[in-house]
Amino acid sequence: MSKKLGFRKALETKVKKSQVAAKKKAISIFTAMSVAHVDEEEAGSGEVRYVEKVLPKGDFYIGEWCDGLPHGNGKYLWTDGCMYVGEWFKGKIMGKGKFCWPSGATYEGEFKSGFMDGQGTFAGFSGDSYKGSWVMNLKHGQGVKNYYNGDYYEGEWRSGYQEGQGKYQWQNGNHYDGAWRNGLMNGNGILVWSNGNSYEGSWEDGFPKGNGTFIFPDGSFYVGVWSKDGKDMKGSYNPSDSSTENPEWDPRIVCSEYLKDCKICPGERMSILPSKKMPHWPGMSKSTDGRQRRMSDGKLNCRSWISDMPDVSATSEGDSKDGDDGIESLCLEDSSSRGSCIQFKMPTKRQGQTISKGHKNYELMLNLQLGIRHSVGRPGPAISLDLKSSAFDPKEKVWTKFPPEGSKHTPPHQSSEFRWKDYCPLVFRTLRKLFDVDAADYMISICGNDALRELSSPGKSGSFFYLTNDDKYMIKTIKKAEGKVLLRMLPAYYNHVRSFDNTLVTKFYGLHCVKLTGTAQKKVRFVIMGNLLCTQYTIHRRFDLKGSSHGRTTSKPESEIDPSTTLKDLDLNYLFRLEKMWFEEFCRQVDKDCALLEQERIMDYSLLIGFHFREVPTPLTSGAVSPTGNGDHESEEAPRLSQAGQDQTNSESPGRSIRLGINMPARVEKIVRKSDETQLVGEPTGICYDVILFFGIIDILQDYDITKKLEHAYKSMQYDPTSISAVDPKQYSKRFRDFIFKVFVEDT
Repeated sequence: MSKKLGFRKALETKVKKSQVAAKKKAISIFTAMSVAHVDEEEAGSGEVRYVEKVLPKGDFYIGEWCDGLPHGNGKYLWTDGCMYVGEWFKGKIMGKGKFCWPSGATYEGEFKSGFMDGQGTFAGFSGDSYKGSWVMNLKHGQGVKNYYNGDYYEGEWRSGYQEGQGKYQWQNGNHYDGAWRNGLMNGNGILVWSNGNSYEGSWEDGFPKGNGTFIFPDGSFYVGVWSKDGKDMKGSYNPSDSSTENPEWDPRIVCSEYLKDCKICPGERMSILPSKKMPHWPGMSKSTDGRQRRMSDGKLNCRSWISDMPDVSATSEGDSKDGDDGIESLCLEDSSSRGSCIQFKMPTKRQGQTISKGHKNYELMLNLQLGIRHSVGRPGPAISLDLKSSAFDPKEKVWTKFPPEGSKHTPPHQSSEFRWKDYCPLVFRTLRKLFDVDAADYMISICGNDALRELSSPGKSGSFFYLTNDDKYMIKTIKKAEGKVLLRMLPAYYNHVRSFDNTLVTKFYGLHCVKLTGTAQKKVRFVIMGNLLCTQYTIHRRFDLKGSSHGRTTSKPESEIDPSTTLKDLDLNYLFRLEKMWFEEFCRQVDKDCALLEQERIMDYSLLIGFHFREVPTPLTSGAVSPTGNGDHESEEAPRLSQAGQDQTNSESPGRSIRLGINMPARVEKIVRKSDETQLVGEPTGICYDVILFFGIIDILQDYDITKKLEHAYKSMQYDPTSISAVDPKQYSKRFRDFIFKVFVEDT
């Protein structure tokens, strides 16, 4: 222990000394250097020149310069001692380069908009190093990590953690080769100790869990079912002919003692991320004749992605500001009106109407909250992921009576008397565990002091939608037939989501029913689902895609379309570009999910897509298109961003995981559909934007019943049978996949 403390103190001392030295060096450079300033008025548009610039806050840039911004190769030194040397693109760190921290740590490799993104090598001040793939500052893909304590890992990473297949070698000689999840041993793998002992089998969260075999050096072994707490452990010891082990050997010692020498090293953390050091340039937007355009008050316009700022600024090493990826409003300069701009404001008001006293569904909300609190809070047996078939029986349900005065098991309440039904409670309780939903957080979200919000109007199905105050969960009223479909497909659904962590199908957390007493005897069934678009990012565009064309356009006039509008297939004006690894995983998962839905005779589902513009780059051509899709394609100029009221987000945060369909960095490319064509997917324009992407398959409770068969027969007589939504599940699945694989493409 004393050695570790001594090592840590030595590191801290080293860092402090190096930071002080770096700052002194930077100050001496800036004060001693004579700088040749460039007259921007004499510079021609598009001309690349070499400059040396001392910036208003003392930072220094030397390198290639174009249109008032770094463009090409250049070096930037911050007054806190950080330095970047490499490629720039229109004021952004973009391409290959090297970033150096005052502590002596370095990253050398590929950058994208200031983020470490692509192939690169990080070398820490303490001896840590990582060489491999990065996505938005996080280790993601194949990579090799050497830890300062002598440990070593080679394998797959996801969102900054070991995930997938990989090998970890401890400094003491132990090594593990197998599956990982969230930085822990998870799945099938083998751990070999330096003394010759080994365990081969199933793991969960860093401990043996499930079937496995512990083998001793002399050949004797213990085989059985393992668990961390030892409660459900059972197995048998099999001695070899030359066994020296005690036949009464206790397998629980593996978790309590043997694994103490197999801790995963946390590694070195970066003091500040390069994307946080991105400078904001007081660039000047150009009119079409290349001259600077001034606002009516005489001030110069900013560049397309910058707010009005009096000087260049960048986050210093000690700052803790959130990311600059938010976009609160998009605006286009109107070429017909000098200096004016057309604003497209993002919604500041939250979706839905708060259900308060006096609302027609206020009592229903109270009943729902009381029932959920009762169901989730009720004690139950220890959860095992291996469920018996009886748990999925549709008859497996629990009725509870809620009188206003309360009862032995229910609290008193202000609502009318009602009965509450839980369908397959053990299955949904296990699903919540499988989806990493904490029971207390779940209850607080749905049953806390905050009211639910009802979305403005029911869909075509007549269902109502309710959102929790924190936006995490969506509650949908469903028909009896839909409830039967969910119960029928529940065994296959459970096995599917358990087998595929990255499944895109809707996450279901509970199926319930409220039965009102009295003369009405009304039953309201509802399902609780995860809200796919729950994020701190502003969702600027959302699409609901099925792959059909009949009636697949929004009914709103263009003037009323805003970021809360869900657009449809014929409104689609983007292609979605995913990196190769993501694209391959996306295609595999869509095929698997559609196979499940086809097997269960489900149709009429759709892919819900939402995305957030990380930035709006200045297009290379004058015929730019607004990322919001408003305005005339031929006459628009480059979109501009305002930083007023930005989203307070931090995409570099380790807690903000990147998964398939969740928080994904991607690019969208503008497409244009010709008016004289019936094609669903338009022609690419080459104009791309960096986005954060969210998507998933929704509305998966409609089977191909007699109603849908009649709808298909009727509409087929009036319209092209391939254009309508109501088709056979096999045909629906093929058409859906064909369309989705046209609008999602590999980013080359």
